Amino acid sequence: MQEEDLLQTDSNDSPVHEEPANIVANTRRAASSAKRNAATQSTASGLYTWKKPVGGSNANPQDADDGEKAISEELRLDVDGRYPQMVASGVIHGGIFSRVHWIAKLVTGGPNTWTGDVFYTEGNQTSFPYKSVSIQVVPNALPTDRQAQVLLSGGGATNRTRVFKFASPNFHTVDFEFDFVQGEKVLLNIKTDAHPNRPRSLQTENLSVISVFERAGFAVTTTKGGRVPLKGAGKDKVWSYQEMHDAMQKYWSRFKSKAQWAMWVFFAGLNEEDGKDLGGIMFDDIGAQHRQGTAIFNKSFISDPPARDRKPEEWVRRMNFWTTCHEMGHCFNLAHSWEKGAGSQDWISLKSDAEARSFMNYPYNVRGGQSAFFSNFEFRFGDSELLFMRHAPEQFVQMGNAEWFDNHGFREANVSPEPKFQLVVRVNRPQPVFEFMEPVVLELKLTNTFSERQMVHDKLLSTMERITLVIKKKDKPARQYAPHAQFCWQPKNKKLNPGESIYDSLFASAGRNGWEISDPGYYLVQAALDLDGEDIVSEPLMIRIAPPRDRYTEEYLAQDVFSDDVGRILTFDGSRFLEKGNDVLREVTAQMPKSRLAIHANVPLGKALAKDYKYLELGDDAKDLRIKVAQPDAAESGKCLDAALTHNMNAAAETLGHVDFKHYVESYQDVLRQQGDSKSANDLRDEAHDTLKKRGVKASVLKELEPGAVRK
Repeated sequence: MQEEDLLQTDSNDSPVHEEPANIVANTRRAASSAKRNAATQSTASGLYTWKKPVGGSNANPQDADDGEKAISEELRLDVDGRYPQMVASGVIHGGIFSRVHWIAKLVTGGPNTWTGDVFYTEGNQTSFPYKSVSIQVVPNALPTDRQAQVLLSGGGATNRTRVFKFASPNFHTVDFEFDFVQGEKVLLNIKTDAHPNRPRSLQTENLSVISVFERAGFAVTTTKGGRVPLKGAGKDKVWSYQEMHDAMQKYWSRFKSKAQWAMWVFFAGLNEEDGKDLGGIMFDDIGAQHRQGTAIFNKSFISDPPARDRKPEEWVRRMNFWTTCHEMGHCFNLAHSWEKGAGSQDWISLKSDAEARSFMNYPYNVRGGQSAFFSNFEFRFGDSELLFMRHAPEQFVQMGNAEWFDNHGFREANVSPEPKFQLVVRVNRPQPVFEFMEPVVLELKLTNTFSERQMVHDKLLSTMERITLVIKKKDKPARQYAPHAQFCWQPKNKKLNPGESIYDSLFASAGRNGWEISDPGYYLVQAALDLDGEDIVSEPLMIRIAPPRDRYTEEYLAQDVFSDDVGRILTFDGSRFLEKGNDVLREVTAQMPKSRLAIHANVPLGKALAKDYKYLELGDDAKDLRIKVAQPDAAESGKCLDAALTHNMNAAAETLGHVDFKHYVESYQDVLRQQGDSKSANDLRDEAHDTLKKRGVKASVLKELEPGAVRK
């Protein structure tokens, strides 16, 4: 990609189309002066290191000769500078299979001295009995000569002393790459005083995305990004989940298959499926590595300022900036502010805070809405988030390492004695029994059981942000379902009268952790919805996966069906990149044409061919990205969708679930009408209406399939 001219500006000299490479350069120039000034101020915080010298002698006479096998050590001291947490953390490396990570809360014990108790350890804890730490920093005219003497004590062990050398004012180094679709704006900086709705105490400055993460404790480097041309892309400028997923897969396949402190940020216009409702998405499932990339949709709801806003353009810039930092925060494994208690395993228990003024909260979710949020928002992450980013074990934070929202702590369900809602997890069939290899689609139903009208988010059941789903195979440990992607939707409230319900579907068979429901047997499924600080817990649902009828054929195919590629194709309703997975689905339709799995297979095979399909192609230059468009194949698409939806419509409604079946029928209707076949579209609608009516679907849903109905 070619580097563009310097920042374009409008008549008010405000950026309107920033090119990432130049913004980074401008940001660096602006920051260099501040860093020079900061260098003259003595700060103790930063990264300190110790390495065992060649030959085995100690690096400093003050280092205790304790006979340990430590090869190297790190100390992260966080007591001054920007947003100090009064915390120290350390890592002791004793070899490939020996490592311990410790964290201590500190108080000032004198000039350049801090003491405290160790409250967290992870790794080879048997080699680390210590309970207390004392740290003294020896200042020097040059920061590179600064030293920190660390004394660990308690736990019945001999005191342990190390002398560390100052290595960096930052705790980690991370690399960002910013790419954008041709014609899309890339907002990487903002004037904090540009909008009048702001805290009085907010520092007036030109703040960059890079600065936000530098203040979080990271030394930020950048890989040169740039423009992805749209020439030849046709009229369709929106991105489907399939296209984004394929593009991310193909782009990041250039990187080594290992965890790395690196992230891709891609700016596009609109998402196809959710349009203006989806502001951003973080892709979790990129091969074996997760949390390495995110996409921002500039033309989504974040581009619509509130009516009568005094500075609408600046409101849009601020929302765009917030969205970028929010989605990038997810790549650091940060959860939303209101769902910190929903994780599990080996990290400090954190409290959810629905009122937090953090990049990780939704401005429109707090009391008083976005106006109240931004009136007290200082463009920063919260203290608990900074603690995690700066001091959690590296594998929890680093891109491509621990999976999203893993290791954030555990909270028991907070169930109200008089809940206002009821959550039901069910399947649209008389008995919860599935064929072998038949994907499990669950229906989620939330009902207002209170005597008064309640307001809920219309997408409440469409995302796993507030839902925890647990799947337990008989005689196996329970596993938490992890979706392939996280979404950032515009909030739209929906009124639920007493007794009314909202519904959505959940493809539960496969997720980020692979196939959760596969082998024959019994599976217990249960969900909990975090709603306004209370947990709405469903009754457990026991489902059964039947053994194969034709053992050889089905078990032979199962070895390929239960793959990552097939799971992602079924999740995202198609792909033109994951051809090995498509070949498996074609084989299923050929070998088992009357199976429930064949119905599921024909849906993505047909949808991917129904219209123009964009994909990224790498040229000879590693940075030469081009968007190509694969033409639709109406005949093959129609063949697949007919096989999925019309050959046995009752079976299709049962296995796909009523919610998804109706969605697929409506999508196929649109394709048929675009092809000029209104009669087939109307026949499909009428037959689907009759099928769902016989299956007992409520009248309000059936009306949406009647002639002239307006879809919701």
